[in-house]
Amino acid sequence: MGCPMPKLTINGREVEVAEGTSVLQACEQLGIEIPRFCYHERLSVAGSCRMCLVDVEKAPRPVASCAMPCSEGMVVHTDTPAVKAERQAVMEMLLLNHPLECPVCDQGGECDLQDIAFAYGKDRCRSREVRRRVRDKAMGPLIVTAMTRCIHCTRCIRFMDEIAGTHELGGFYRGEHLEIAPLIEGPLLSELSGNLVDVCPVGALTSKPYAFRARPWELTKTESIDVMDAVGSAIRIDSRGGEVMRIVPRLHEGINEEWIGDKTRFACDGLRLQRLDTPYVRGSDGKLQPASWAEALGVIAARLKNVQPSRIAALAGDLVDCEALFAMGQLLDKMDVGNRDCRQDGAVYDTSVRAAYVMNTPIASIEKADAVLLVGVNPRTEATMVNARLYKRWRRGGMAVGVIGQAADLGYAYEHVGYSPVALRDVMDGKHAFASVLKAAKNPMIIVGAGALARGDGEAIHAAARELAESFGMIREDWNGFNVLQQAAARVGGLDLGFVPQGQYGMGVRSILAAAQGGRLDALYLLGADEIDTAHLGKTFVIYQGSHGDRGAQRADVVLPAAAYTEKDGTYVNVEGRVQRTRRAVPPVGEAMEDWAIIAALSRALARPLPYETVKAVRGAMIAKHPHLGRVDDVSVNAWQPFGKGGTLSLQAFGAAVPNYYMTNAICRVSPTMAACTAAILPLQQKGEGK
Repeated sequence: MGCPMPKLTINGREVEVAEGTSVLQACEQLGIEIPRFCYHERLSVAGSCRMCLVDVEKAPRPVASCAMPCSEGMVVHTDTPAVKAERQAVMEMLLLNHPLECPVCDQGGECDLQDIAFAYGKDRCRSREVRRRVRDKAMGPLIVTAMTRCIHCTRCIRFMDEIAGTHELGGFYRGEHLEIAPLIEGPLLSELSGNLVDVCPVGALTSKPYAFRARPWELTKTESIDVMDAVGSAIRIDSRGGEVMRIVPRLHEGINEEWIGDKTRFACDGLRLQRLDTPYVRGSDGKLQPASWAEALGVIAARLKNVQPSRIAALAGDLVDCEALFAMGQLLDKMDVGNRDCRQDGAVYDTSVRAAYVMNTPIASIEKADAVLLVGVNPRTEATMVNARLYKRWRRGGMAVGVIGQAADLGYAYEHVGYSPVALRDVMDGKHAFASVLKAAKNPMIIVGAGALARGDGEAIHAAARELAESFGMIREDWNGFNVLQQAAARVGGLDLGFVPQGQYGMGVRSILAAAQGGRLDALYLLGADEIDTAHLGKTFVIYQGSHGDRGAQRADVVLPAAAYTEKDGTYVNVEGRVQRTRRAVPPVGEAMEDWAIIAALSRALARPLPYETVKAVRGAMIAKHPHLGRVDDVSVNAWQPFGKGGTLSLQAFGAAVPNYYMTNAICRVSPTMAACTAAILPLQQKGEGK
């Protein structure tokens, strides 16, 4: 039998709710709005602000609806004159010390206190006492504080404890002397600290990079997705004119819930700096000179005219959309060029089966797991929102975590199984105690880092992880616990489209770089590829197509300016195989064009024209060949087939795939905010200083 469903009456309307539902939640089911400050749907109940007071018949005094569970026969009143007077009294107390600075507060226009004061505030204050002043706290380069505005709702403390998992904030002193502050003075070390800006219901915690730059009613809001990692968090791009002013999270229960990582939120200031806004051609003096599109494409066509296909190669970067990858693949096919790869890290593993390179356990389904083995991966820096989901599941209890690789602060307890891939074999053979944990688990998982597969023994690790998953009951009709955690937004899409070496003699990243260094490669096309060592390119003729003047552009002989992810409509596939779309929020800068359009123009210059005039045409052809790319926001179940080939597992310990969370792509590297985080936060994270 199921749990009883209490029936209660709210404002004369009867409602039946699940056991444990609070009065506030029951009111929301009926569409009755209850004002609140401390209550948040994803945080524990504090019941501290008292703004949600309601009258319950037979109760001796008003009750906080957020902390009162519903019971059978309860009769609640939320709109009586008495309730309104109670809320006005609470509002008056909250405003006693709150400064009257709405015109200069960055929270203005989206402030809960402002909105609720409009409904329940009085037109004058009866207090004649001196207003309390509180010293502002230093919280690093991302959060600016105005602690006199703080109403002690404790949302920030609970967020850091319950979502971020870093326990960095607390309440000091008592009563009217209470202050919210970092436990250790200095910058917050969590990669999720920017969410405090959204969590704070007043203007006590606001965005430092965004301070005094815009008002919410001035901004154009565009729903899109993040490409700073492979998770594909749902975001909203707020722009004014042609500039991206800020990025904030959008609700998506299946991916990021309502949070985003700090890199996603704050790296957007790099979108306006060091941009490529016109084509460049390297002159006889060795310097890049501005050129027209016709001149730049003409130089490329002339240089490639008599080059053998086997001496041409293309590498795709981490931020490239599927339309560009598809168009580039088609152009390379027309040119009979098989040397191509989308894995800048040099990883070599079996990509013939889709289940071999994605997270087969959807991000939301992590909450069903009861044992997780992390292999050569640090999800906190490689996929922050995946780590937040792991922490959420661990905090609920009943989930064991094992780690093979570097020891790191993940926010949750784990058993360190080993440092090198050989520990995989120990677990397989039952030589380590964690093997019994996996055997006993109902829904076990293994998460292999993309960095773990970029080693010399990557193929052996890939095959060993598959073997372990099959041996420990991770592969069933109702559950697939084998997961590869990719780091790049373009990686799964590139593998889906087959942007890997083609034909018997097609070269991948490592072979391409070796050929370039050895003088066996005449031309290399870098499609947004900046994460390679350009010192290995020798005298190869290099074409760079991208949005920023980063590593690839500095080495290039011809530079073609492209749109950034906020400036185009593009398709991406996230780490779990979910098809997503970016939306154009602002126009490209200068003469920059969308990636697919540049490739189409180049194809005409090379006398191998692609039949595309619009992004819809490219997308239509792409979907016709790869139908799953048309199913937006769908996570398909990948057929499980044998993949990978065995090999010798190395004794070499796993290293850090992402040594600096704040510097992982061309946009981040020119962001002043990410530079400030690298200077202020990264050293403390590496030292592990008490936070």
